[in-house]
Amino acid sequence: MTEKEDDKPGGMKGIWRGLQQTIYGMAAHDMSRAALRTRASMEHLFILITMGDLLGVPILPPYYSLRLLPYVVPQIATWKRRMLREKDVSDAMF
Repeated sequence: MTEKEDDKPGGMKGIWRGLQQTIYGMAAHDMSRAALRTRASMEHLFILITMGDLLGVPILPPYYSLRLLPYVVPQIATWKRRMLREKDVSDAMF
């Protein structure tokens, strides 16, 4: 076989590359979901610290909250919904 035949998607290299990508995807999928969950938790914690007075939790002086307001405005609606929704035991499992 020549190299040109092996580079085809249906060749042995294509099958091997597909197998490698499948195994990598199976191994890294859980880690990427955990990283996204951690990032979301950190963002919601940051918004709670800076804009907590919207929920009645005064933590920072209003001056700093107002300086950060333009960056936080797009996320306020989803943050309020997440913070004020009822929690259940099954939420911690998933």
